[in-house]
Amino acid sequence: MHKLPLNRKTLSVTAGAGLLLALPVVAGAAGEPYLVSLFSRILIYALAAVSLDLMLGFGGLVSLGHAAFFGIGAYTVCILSVHGFEGTPILTWPVKIGGHQSGLLVWPAAVLLSAAAAAVIGALSLRTSGMHFIMITLAFAQMLYYFFVSLEAYGGDDGISLFARNTVPGMDLNDDTQFYYLCLAALAVFLFFSCRLVHSRFGMVIRGCKENKRRMESLGFPTFRYRLVCFVIAGAGAGLAGALIANQTEYVSPGLMHWTRSGEILIMVLLGGMGTLFGPVLGAATLLLLEAFLSIYTEHWMMYLGPFLVLVVLFAKRGIYGLIAEENGNHD
Repeated sequence: MHKLPLNRKTLSVTAGAGLLLALPVVAGAAGEPYLVSLFSRILIYALAAVSLDLMLGFGGLVSLGHAAFFGIGAYTVCILSVHGFEGTPILTWPVKIGGHQSGLLVWPAAVLLSAAAAAVIGALSLRTSGMHFIMITLAFAQMLYYFFVSLEAYGGDDGISLFARNTVPGMDLNDDTQFYYLCLAALAVFLFFSCRLVHSRFGMVIRGCKENKRRMESLGFPTFRYRLVCFVIAGAGAGLAGALIANQTEYVSPGLMHWTRSGEILIMVLLGGMGTLFGPVLGAATLLLLEAFLSIYTEHWMMYLGPFLVLVVLFAKRGIYGLIAEENGNHD
């Protein structure tokens, strides 16, 4: 029977998983039930950050438009749920499309629409590189942001509220603890999928493209196709995170796809450790916990975050995860 190696990485991941599994019990015993809601938010943003790390840390694709897929997933859930609650169709021509409140239908729709948007945006963006790639992803995200601002039927700039969370057979998502474990399961499944992906032949090609794209092309690999698939998978992951955040907050606004939200997700990846997969989870937890607790004492909490980020960049080349889990410079 294959045994996991007993090292800092294994111990860190196991300890982190144990803490997350026990958190609702600990929060209840400490009389701090709001921690369950806070950590649900952390898990959702961790999912978005891990999806960005797939193409940033492993594919070398620096995107400032990742929040576009996050917002598309959230809006898909909200629009379908609201129409499902009201019993009104979304479209009547050329085909009639109605809404629905079942998470088993709405969430896959959110993932598929986000993946479809990523396929279109990626097919155009990946024809560029470097600064041009960064700017074109930013431009597409801002286009989508202003498109949803213009949708007055769905609240425009003010956003739109869900009447209730989606329904899932055998679960009550209005119970924060059950919703927390659903978010934890979604993150765990995506992390497992991502780990298998980056250590597969596909992952090796993606990493090779990051190191030397021309060499991979000379070896006969269709690099554009590989990078596009990576971009689409990352977009789908962000769409799933968007579907969950819509249920967690029961409110969606265009702000979810603003470029500043993409910047926050990017900071989570850099803070936790780019190209580590587990690092972005730590980055999301660190950033959102700092925001939650520093904002209690000052509205200028970002002023304290700045020096902290500088220290991490200067003294932890592989982020917080690198400091905690990696030995002798080894990484995933």
